[in-house]
Formats: sequence, structure tokens, C-alpha cells
Amino acid sequence: MLKDIFMGLSQNQFLNNAAKKYGLKMGAQSVVAGTNIDEVIKSIKELNAHGISCTVDNLGEFVFKEEEAAEAKEQILNVIEAIHEHKVDAHISLKPTQLGLDIEYSFCLSNLREIVDRANNYGIFVNVDMEDTGHLQPTFDLLDDLSQEYDNVGTVIQAYLLRADAYLEKYKNYRMRIVKGAYKEPAEYAYQNKKDIDANFTKLIEWHLLNGKFTSIATHDHNVINHVKEFVKKNNIPKDQFEFQMLYGFRKDMQLQLAKEGYNFCTYVPFGNDWYGYFMRRLAERPQNLNLVAKQVFNKKTNTIIGVAAGAFLLGRMTKNAKKKRR
Repeated sequence: MLKDIFMGLSQNQFLNNAAKKYGLKMGAQSVVAGTNIDEVIKSIKELNAHGISCTVDNLGEFVFKEEEAAEAKEQILNVIEAIHEHKVDAHISLKPTQLGLDIEYSFCLSNLREIVDRANNYGIFVNVDMEDTGHLQPTFDLLDDLSQEYDNVGTVIQAYLLRADAYLEKYKNYRMRIVKGAYKEPAEYAYQNKKDIDANFTKLIEWHLLNGKFTSIATHDHNVINHVKEFVKKNNIPKDQFEFQMLYGFRKDMQLQLAKEGYNFCTYVPFGNDWYGYFMRRLAERPQNLNLVAKQVFNKKTNTIIGVAAGAFLLGRMTKNAKKKRR
């Protein structure tokens, strides 16, 4: 039920618009690295100083206007230029729907090609994030088309998908991020039980570590991390064949500790004004994430759910009050 609530909030256009207007005032500044490029570069430098690399996400998705997609493309190109100019250890993560996948496939491909080409010139990797199942095959199609020209592109496999193992085997020669999955999907496409998802997640990680190119293991679960440590040791898998990934602002101590232990570690660094949907999905994703956010976002010992609901409510009230004043 909680997942349904937060997923519903993430898709509420009214609250998304209000969040853009009023900025990071509801605690999301702890898990979103600012609203502009200068702020995100500063955050990357701080992480790099601890031996942590970054993947940068210019927040935004489900765009239906060409001008908005073009604006997102330019922003991502500016991020690439900033990464190159400041010589930071970072690459790009992006969502095809932000670049026009829901408008026209060829339009989105053109935008993506420009981004991947610019990144390729600077030796920067581009990860094409996976979204809901309605965009699954088109995203793989984009990867297929781009990989005919470039080798600095990869994607994501979501462990809750029933056919995840088939996708992983088909794309084993790509740099791959393996995640549990953050969208609400029907039983015909995805596992519904946490135990089944967790088991498939571990299975996919092990398979790609043994057979794939480079594996990004995206998890905050220390049990999975400890299992991977033992698995790579037992199977003589070198540390340069994989990395651990976590979200910006989550389990900071563990991020630093893994980097200190000599593991490749990458922090997923989101930034921008379109943060609300991302923030709500992180809360919906797993009960464990609710606990992690509660520790770092809410300073007082308040109930997590009340705090987030109050944030959503206040955003709505602030927007309504602003409308009244204009009348």
C-alpha cells in the first residue's frame, strides 16, 4: 500500500510542478545534489576526494514536448562539458523519455546520438536508464542503434522483470547496471514478491560477474554487498570487473567504507528542479529506503510517512496560496 501511495505521488503533475517552483524545501536536498551544474560539480568533487566516482542524472522524464526534450538534451551536453572541463571522475545516466521517446523514436535517437557522440569525444560513458515496461523494448532498440556507432554506452537490467535473465544474456557484452527495479509493474511482466525479486537480483549479479563485461551492482543492502564480496573472492573475479553503486545521500558511511576497502564505488548523483518524482520513487522502492531517508532527511524523530505526506500536502498548500494571491 505504501508503494502505491508514493508511486501515485510521484506521478502527480500538480505536486511535481509545485516542487519545481518551490525547490528542495521538503528534505530532498539530502538525496538530490542541487538544482544546477555548479552545485552538482561541487558534489562530485567532494565524492571524488574520497575515491568515489559518480554517475550524473539530470532529473526529468516523461516529456511530451519537443522543446522540453531539446532543453534537457542541452542541459546534459552542458554537464558533459563540465565533467570534461573540471576533469572529474563521472559519467552520465539519462532517461530516454526525457529526451523524447514518447514523442517520436527517431527524434529521441537523434538527441541521444548527439549526447553519446559528445561524451565519446571525451571518453565519457553514457548509461541509458530503464523506465517502466512500456518503454522497455524501445530502450533496447535505442541501445542497439547507438552501439552500431559507439562503444561508450550501456544500460540497466531490472531484476523484478520475469525475462531479466534473457535480457542480461543478450546484452552480456555491455557495461551493465543491475538493479531491483523501481516501477510498479503487473504480474504478467514482473515478480511481485520481495523474496523472488531479491533472489533473482543475486542470481543476475552472479551471472554477469562470471560472464559479462563490467557489472555495476546497485544496492544499499549490506547482505547483498557481503555476498558479492565473498562471491568475487571465491571465483577470483578482479575488482576492476565490477563496482558497487548507491544513491546520493544513502548510506554515506558504507559508501566511504567500500571505497576505502579498495572496491570501485560509484554514487548515483541526481540534480535539477524536476526532483519530486525521483524522490517519491526512492521512498516507494523499498521499506529499507524509507528507513534510510528517515535517518538523513528528517532531523527530528518524526514518523517517516507523516513527514513525507506533510511535505506533499505543504507543497500543494503553498501553490494554492500563491494562486490566491495572484487573484
